[in-house]
Amino acid sequence: MYKRLRLRGLNRIIMNKIRVTKEFSFEMAHALWNYDGACRNIHGHSYRLFVTILGISETDENQVKFGMVMDFKDLKTIVKKNVVDELDHSLVVFRKAEGESLDSVRKMYEKVIVFDFQPTCENLVAHISDILIPELPEEIALHSLKLFETATSYAEWHASDN
Repeated sequence: MYKRLRLRGLNRIIMNKIRVTKEFSFEMAHALWNYDGACRNIHGHSYRLFVTILGISETDENQVKFGMVMDFKDLKTIVKKNVVDELDHSLVVFRKAEGESLDSVRKMYEKVIVFDFQPTCENLVAHISDILIPELPEEIALHSLKLFETATSYAEWHASDN
């Protein structure tokens, strides 16, 4: 809601900053290069990504987005195109895993992505922030991301920490 401030004859609207969150999901496999446990093997997860943006709701009653920080549909379009469609049903590996074994994996799988970082949940959530920040409208800030790798394990990224 908007608050009206009436002080000494002033009548203006106080605009609140609002956080808006949308949830996304995708399936992705990865393998951790040089890791000392079972995750060194190719395995998959059902990822859940929570994207929270920060902005001020549109105050002009004549605008079609009146009362919205950002239309959920517009946020969905940005995240789906730049993150979900890219990662969904892919196999992600660190570039140091390249070589003969990766060549045989590429023959077996159509969508293999090679990153310059170890594809841990922590690194993936930071990578997603790097992708989304330039894609958001200028007046919208990426506030936080939460990436669940399993039902009970997740990594978070917050703008205030970076």
